[in-house]
Amino acid sequence: MRPLFIVADDHPLFRGALKEILMSLPKGADIVEAADFDEAASALERNGDADLLLLDLSMPGTSGLSGLALLRAEYPSVPIAIVSASEDSQIVARALELGASGFIPKSAGFDEIRAAIATLLQGDVWLPKDMSLDAPGDPDVADLITRVKTLTPQQTRVLSMLGRGLLNKQIAYELGVSEPTIKAHVSAILLKLGVDSRTQAVIQLGKLGIDPERGLVRG
Repeated sequence: MRPLFIVADDHPLFRGALKEILMSLPKGADIVEAADFDEAASALERNGDADLLLLDLSMPGTSGLSGLALLRAEYPSVPIAIVSASEDSQIVARALELGASGFIPKSAGFDEIRAAIATLLQGDVWLPKDMSLDAPGDPDVADLITRVKTLTPQQTRVLSMLGRGLLNKQIAYELGVSEPTIKAHVSAILLKLGVDSRTQAVIQLGKLGIDPERGLVRG
């Protein structure tokens, strides 16, 4: 039986390169493509039995690591590997703490990516050989990640939208719920993050390596 992959990246050329690598695997591959975060989430909803999601952090529709946190919360059984142009070791460490199974730099060659995918399909964690995560991390960030992981999937989704600068009314429209419901979610988010305002919540997102103004991971 061929493994099922979801390839989520907004660059068609890189998606094409990943598809070529996946099709060269011994068993071949069934592949579902996604060009933005919403398509990735929809693909996971339709294919909850996927063997691996290859996720670019810098896609339209999400604020980097908060998108990973959302998908990890909603679909805990599907392994997620980050595929990113950023090779910042702190971002990689944070991605792993939020539940990623591995990190594949876009600078890697075809053979290295193929080896990474084979390792991930076996259920193992994969990182580039020359990448070290031994440097001490910020204890405040570690505490923040612990707090983010207590959010429900819907709260994580709302937090991601806050990071994109959306108002309660806009978030309610996108999620198909009432504005009072969003206000309740925001209050719960602030409580769990230990902050007093939406602005402070967005600042907390920034500590995860996210640029809230652009919705992209720095670097």
